[in-house]
Amino acid sequence: MRPHRLSVAPMMDWTDRHCRVLHRSLSARALLYTEMVTTGAVLHGDRERLLGFDPVEHPVALQLGGSDPRELAASARIGEDLGYDEINLNVGCPSDRVQSGRFGACLMREPELVADCMAAIRGEVKVDVTVKCRIGVDDQDPQESLWRLVELCEKAGVTTFIVHARKAWLKGLSPKENRDVPPLDYDLVARLKREKPHLTIVLNGGVPDLEAAVGYLDAFDGVMLGRAAYHEPAQLGRVDRLVFGGTQADIDPFEAVARYRPYMSQQLARGVHLPAMSRHMLGLFHGRPGARAWRRILTVEGCKPGAGLEVLDAALAAVTMERIPVPA
Repeated sequence: MRPHRLSVAPMMDWTDRHCRVLHRSLSARALLYTEMVTTGAVLHGDRERLLGFDPVEHPVALQLGGSDPRELAASARIGEDLGYDEINLNVGCPSDRVQSGRFGACLMREPELVADCMAAIRGEVKVDVTVKCRIGVDDQDPQESLWRLVELCEKAGVTTFIVHARKAWLKGLSPKENRDVPPLDYDLVARLKREKPHLTIVLNGGVPDLEAAVGYLDAFDGVMLGRAAYHEPAQLGRVDRLVFGGTQADIDPFEAVARYRPYMSQQLARGVHLPAMSRHMLGLFHGRPGARAWRRILTVEGCKPGAGLEVLDAALAAVTMERIPVPA
């Protein structure tokens, strides 16, 4: 079964290597994505800091941002050499910084260039190459913009498209507003799948939780969870059973902490500060007794100089105490 059946979206400042290890502690099967990394950063930056990942993260995809076919091809080769399982091109991010660099959602206006970029990447690597896009930008007709992009990229050899089912308004809306304000059009993306059944079409955008994602799998080849997976990561503990048909027991937050702990210890020994890892865990006990104490201890105590695993233990003890009935 293809890993695209359930994936966690690439999210700037969120899905870094520490976040991905936490998510992997909850699901062995979900496909994980890096934050978007620009070609300039890949080619000229600190590759270990920007691209390094733990082997436990597989399957993991590298998302690239750029619009120069040669630079993208070279960056993709570096990603493949480092061991990434997929190379994805960002054609959906609406931020001003992305627009000024001529990549992200503004590339929806240049489908021929996107196809050239994908052809160059495909010619350079053997791993899967995919596109993550919007249905259009600004005044574009999505039935034209999305279909044109998909058709040209398909000719370039792309068979997998992750579609954020809303337009990006590059004029007048902030990146935050672009995640909520433009209306979702799942029906349009479903129609794309019906008309192109041979392609892998993954739905993204506004999916509220894992149960909703499972419901969409009848119409799509896969679903990508974004903020819902980040803010309430515990639901990923049910992915392997509900989405991939696994027979193993679900992973609860306590088991996830136990799995993540050795990684945290290793990273602390390397000089990584505790908040870099613990910030991704704040929503792990969302909706459970003790969740507030868990967040408070990790946030307040974790930021103190020299904070280590004793902070994690204290936060976990606060949650555990809430599970024990108080004698009358």
